[in-house]
Amino acid sequence: MRRTDQLPTLSHLAPGCQSLIHRGPQGESNLPLLDARGKLFLCLTALFVTSLVVGDLIGGKLMGVPLFGEVRLLSVGFLPFPVTFLLTDLLNEFYGQRAARVVTLVGLGMALFTLLVVSLAVAAPWHPATAAPDWKGLTPEAYDAVFASGQRILVASMVAYLLAQLLDIARFRRLKQLTAGRLLWLRATGSTVVSQLLDTVVIQFLVWNEALDVEKLLGLIIASWLGKLLIAVSLTPLIYAGHAVVTRWLGIQPHPVES
Repeated sequence: MRRTDQLPTLSHLAPGCQSLIHRGPQGESNLPLLDARGKLFLCLTALFVTSLVVGDLIGGKLMGVPLFGEVRLLSVGFLPFPVTFLLTDLLNEFYGQRAARVVTLVGLGMALFTLLVVSLAVAAPWHPATAAPDWKGLTPEAYDAVFASGQRILVASMVAYLLAQLLDIARFRRLKQLTAGRLLWLRATGSTVVSQLLDTVVIQFLVWNEALDVEKLLGLIIASWLGKLLIAVSLTPLIYAGHAVVTRWLGIQPHPVES
């Protein structure tokens, strides 16, 4: 029988996430069973991608948020940011740069798939009954106002997301190298300062440059970026708590400092 230490692993996705193959009495292989590290990676990836896509879909609504003494414009796509912030740092910390890049590309792929489905849904013909004066359901105008405009947000988000995530991953790794794996708060917050500035400028400009004047657009960019920085700082205790849960309760150690 083939030795279990020679069986296929998930190391090409996330180093240390081994996939153990359960074999029956005749040597046949069944579905792979992930170890604790692999299960955590799968859960973090699923939650990250869900937060990314949901943020893209809801991002067309602007809300008013009291910030620095003024009521500032913010997209509701901002709401999932705390989740993605925590997940990005956990993925970087426990699985390293290579795995974080894989998750970034998976997220991009799912956003592209979402864009394709939304585009097909918008292009699909409406039934004639929906044009009747007594129709009480969703109208083509209302539907298209949400989802047709959402296509632009999805495209802008994908561009901003890819650039910002790759920058965040690189900065996180560099700060981890410089601190020899210490000062978790510094690499978590420090990587976010630069990457989220890039993300915020790109997505807000691509989405709102035609709808808002320069002053409002600049205010939206500044408010969004400062809001993200405040969240990044305020979530520092949760990052340490998440780190403790993963290491102490799940017994998973951080990824070694990469050279």
